[in-house]
Amino acid sequence: MIRRFPLVLALLTTAALAEEPVVPEAPTKASLKKLEDGRLQLGDIVFDAKSREIRFPAQVNMTDGALEFLIVLEKGKVHESLFSTTILPTNLNVAFKLLRYPASLELYPLPNDTGGTSGDFPEVEADVKAGARIGIDVEWQDGGKTRRTPVNEWVQHGITAEAMPAGPWVYGGSVVDGGKFAPDMTGDVAAIYLSAGALLLYPGEDKENDDVWTPFPKRVPPVGTKVTIVIAPFKKSQPLAKP
Repeated sequence: MIRRFPLVLALLTTAALAEEPVVPEAPTKASLKKLEDGRLQLGDIVFDAKSREIRFPAQVNMTDGALEFLIVLEKGKVHESLFSTTILPTNLNVAFKLLRYPASLELYPLPNDTGGTSGDFPEVEADVKAGARIGIDVEWQDGGKTRRTPVNEWVQHGITAEAMPAGPWVYGGSVVDGGKFAPDMTGDVAAIYLSAGALLLYPGEDKENDDVWTPFPKRVPPVGTKVTIVIAPFKKSQPLAKP
């Protein structure tokens, strides 16, 4: 079993968390509500116990420039994130727990002997890795029609000019330090470039390259466009609908 606490001090001293941490102003603990259609709501997050789908509001934050993050809080690292949101990451983590997603620590580096991080990562059992794999879609209104596409289609590789591969994201679960949930402090919800303080992580190639990913031109709508982020268990990709 991997103990979380020894990881925390090392993780929170990495370069990824060197920036001034984000501390949400007086976050309110939301009460769990049951909606008329049987879904559950926690703050602005709505989720379904049967389909295990999670939905929450966000908005387009960037249409050009280097991306290190997919989603951050509005008071987070908005200069390098495709989307911003006002949800409380703790609530999102609770939704994952209630829907029985196992957290995989595979992308959070282990500490070294000097208190920093090593190049080693925790060993995680195959069933946990598989259960932690999620698909992330984006849903938005376009000309009065509701459209939806895998979020990877909105991220472009700066060298190949291709869309991000249609693979899964990982629910990592992040860490707790001093009784505070790291994503609540950092504002990092979903990271493309590995972030110790993010709840969700990209496991594909170039995940350790901080200047290769950009918003996909002509696919991403204007800054400020309201969207819904939709998360569900990852399934092998079907042909992707082009925006």
